[in-house]
Amino acid sequence: MTGAPPSSLDPTIAARLKRDAHGLFPAVAQQHDTGEVLMVGWMDDEALHRTLTTGRCTYWSRSRSEYWVKGETSGHQQWVRSVALDCDGDTVLVRVDQVGAACHTGDRTCFDADVLPSVLGAP
Repeated sequence: MTGAPPSSLDPTIAARLKRDAHGLFPAVAQQHDTGEVLMVGWMDDEALHRTLTTGRCTYWSRSRSEYWVKGETSGHQQWVRSVALDCDGDTVLVRVDQVGAACHTGDRTCFDADVLPSVLGAP
């Protein structure tokens, strides 16, 4: 993100992150007790810092160019239970306790409305 304010993210964590050209990386939100994948959002260093230090998921809105805390206006909060960086350092997994819908459409998850037909592989 151009012109983003300096982040308070721990420099040792920041050094491990791989970001896109806009300084962003995907954040997968997963229900902590069921493993249900709820949504994918975008974070930068500051959004991750806020997520790690507030216990609430903070994302960067690419369309509005601003930070947003999940549930701040809808009441459908995400309470952080753990945060993990993947092996490549380019994605975070945020395990949450989801209150209400995770999807902006009002669905529980962003992945249950449009299941694509596919050939199932053998185990």
